[in-house]
Amino acid sequence: MTPSDEILDIVDENDEVIGQAPRGEATARRLRHRCVFIEARDADGRVFVHRRTPTKLVFPSHYDMFVGGVVGAGESYDEAALREAEEELGVSGLPRPEPLFRFLYADAGHTWWSAVYRVRCELPVVPQVEEVAWHAFLDDVELERRLGEWSWVPDGLEAYRRLREFRAG
Repeated sequence: MTPSDEILDIVDENDEVIGQAPRGEATARRLRHRCVFIEARDADGRVFVHRRTPTKLVFPSHYDMFVGGVVGAGESYDEAALREAEEELGVSGLPRPEPLFRFLYADAGHTWWSAVYRVRCELPVVPQVEEVAWHAFLDDVELERRLGEWSWVPDGLEAYRRLREFRAG
């Protein structure tokens, strides 16, 4: 099965399931679904940052300060957060990511309910080559410096903005 064939729950403006569709169809028809964003920090508190591969269905070759992805049909946000974090970081035995908040993301081409998590990854990472073209752990100062220099995924930037507000509040 390709990523486009993965079945997703389609949700309404209240995050209630109203149907299902393959991921490719959900993307093409701008059907609202669910995603998880996990901020992964290493033992030194640095953030895992990566550049997506050029073959990604959404936002190819963009940088991201979160690992994560879509929530599969019938899967909980919590289950998806752990699965996606372990898959993208290439680790096993990661602690369960801590849920922080949810928000509805929408732009001209996409819309999804987004659950933001954080996790400490003290294991050596071996990122998925299908997902990650480049990676590094950056401290907060370096990450902030790179925000104006690199092309970032817009949903990740929105999640990051909200995460900073969440921490400040």
